[in-house]
Amino acid sequence: MRARGALARAARWVLVAVALLLTGWAPPAQAASGIHKIRHVVVIMQENRSFDSYFGTFPRANGIPRRHGRPTVCVPDPLRRTCLRPYHDRRDLNYGGPHENNAFLTDLDQGRMDGFVRARQTCTNPFDPLDCVVSIPPDMMGYHDAREIPNYWVYARRFVLQDHMFEPNASWSLPAHLFLTSEWSASCSILGNPSSCTSNIEVPPLPGDFGPAPHRPPNYAWTDLTWLFHRRHVSWAYYLKKGPEPDCETGEMLCRYRDQDPRTPGIWNPVPSFTTVQQDGQVGNVRETAALYTALKTNRLPAVSWVMPSGVVSEHPTSSIRTGQAYVTGLINAIMRSKAWRSTAIFLTWDDWGGFYDHVRPPVIDGNGYGFRVPGIVISPYARRGAVDHQRLSFDAYAKFIEDDFLGGQRLDPRTDGRPDPRPTVRDAARGLGDLRRDFDFHQRPRRPLVLRLRPGRGP
Repeated sequence: MRARGALARAARWVLVAVALLLTGWAPPAQAASGIHKIRHVVVIMQENRSFDSYFGTFPRANGIPRRHGRPTVCVPDPLRRTCLRPYHDRRDLNYGGPHENNAFLTDLDQGRMDGFVRARQTCTNPFDPLDCVVSIPPDMMGYHDAREIPNYWVYARRFVLQDHMFEPNASWSLPAHLFLTSEWSASCSILGNPSSCTSNIEVPPLPGDFGPAPHRPPNYAWTDLTWLFHRRHVSWAYYLKKGPEPDCETGEMLCRYRDQDPRTPGIWNPVPSFTTVQQDGQVGNVRETAALYTALKTNRLPAVSWVMPSGVVSEHPTSSIRTGQAYVTGLINAIMRSKAWRSTAIFLTWDDWGGFYDHVRPPVIDGNGYGFRVPGIVISPYARRGAVDHQRLSFDAYAKFIEDDFLGGQRLDPRTDGRPDPRPTVRDAARGLGDLRRDFDFHQRPRRPLVLRLRPGRGP
């Protein structure tokens, strides 16, 4: 009798289980823990600002050296036989200075960090006339604060500000964008052959930027992160805002403006020219920014997103910094209003220093970098509250975080990634590189959205 009763009870449980499965019910999956609570990483890249130019007076940050509220540094101005101190710049439009590798070396001045004014007066690049015109009053020593960029300061106060985020390369925009997705900048002599690539942080702009030239498509044959994504089935997108792209090796005021398009390779859009992206049939993952808003509304945000501006909203001199801030705020607001917010990490940064003053000497990691400091902000429901991160970081830290979250810690290493190239350093495994996980508290209750006005004090 007992056996018959046990069989009857077992049969009833089987019937219940079958019924639940037929209705689509399943037991709850084990909750994600630690870094894996982040299911979406969004990297927002703006243009041409040094850390000191935006956050040089931010409390608790390693900002402009001061004594009794007055800057203690004074950078020589050889032409005027004087020196210039950092000053509060209230203007919405700036000029900055030259920012290719030669300018970097002049600004650095063997670690004295005092060549920022001289760089404009001695630059010889024929494609950067306004960067080199000495009659324009130098503004590279100017800085902004919460009066000009209030939303950025709110994000920094409420979430995490990184005061040792270094540009990965000691040069201009295109190499920085190449490093963002591949951790290297190179020139390749054989189409599609990664072994033919050699380091180059002065990768030339696209032919035609400086006038008519034979069309030669860029040849980015080395391995990038999307190669790993494709093999591990990690979704990704590279979002590009349509509009003019003015940055051609510091010649933004002279060079012909290009209309950005996801299908058109550009300085801010190198991804379609990677051999891996073409061979894997993933050029379609490069999309207009409008597709990002659609993905947020339809709950289809990829695991990894890179978001690039157009010239108008980039904050690239001489673009309006307030317009750029409004654009970034709109992006962040959209993420915060979406279902994806509870599992998203937003990394906001700027691609290079734009010729603006910074007082911190960058560390040397290999023959390519680092470059000067740029601002970095971490925004997430799990971001620490009001923290300043003093770790040594670069864009390689974004790749390291993404790899730890989605790729099981696999690095973009030519010895293990199945597609060897001769890069000098495995950047995401470099000694001394900080760990972005320290900017998060994965034990805290997810933070509520912080939706801000696009233009504070001027209506929504």
